[in-house]
Amino acid sequence: MRTRAWGGWLGVLALATAAGSAGAGQWRDGAELYQKVCGHCHEANVGPVLKGRGLPPEYIQRVVRMGNRAMPAFRPTEIDDATLADVARRISTGAVLARE
Repeated sequence: MRTRAWGGWLGVLALATAAGSAGAGQWRDGAELYQKVCGHCHEANVGPVLKGRGLPPEYIQRVVRMGNRAMPAFRPTEIDDATLADVARRISTGAVLARE
């Protein structure tokens, strides 16, 4: 459980570092956001697998904004609404990722 909490905070740190270089909450698109933030936990056996589960984009957006357990909440100043909608769509329709 502690590992998951640390993973969430490391994601926040990675987001802050990446957002600082791109401007507050400004990302090229959802793919860049997923690669630089989400994937650190959700593809590293820290957070649950997201792609291939058919999660509704609205659910993904709500969890990102509100947080859930070890998943931290991300404000609109960290992830703008348009990029959040794009990453949620990509996750919702993405192919299953194999876990090691």
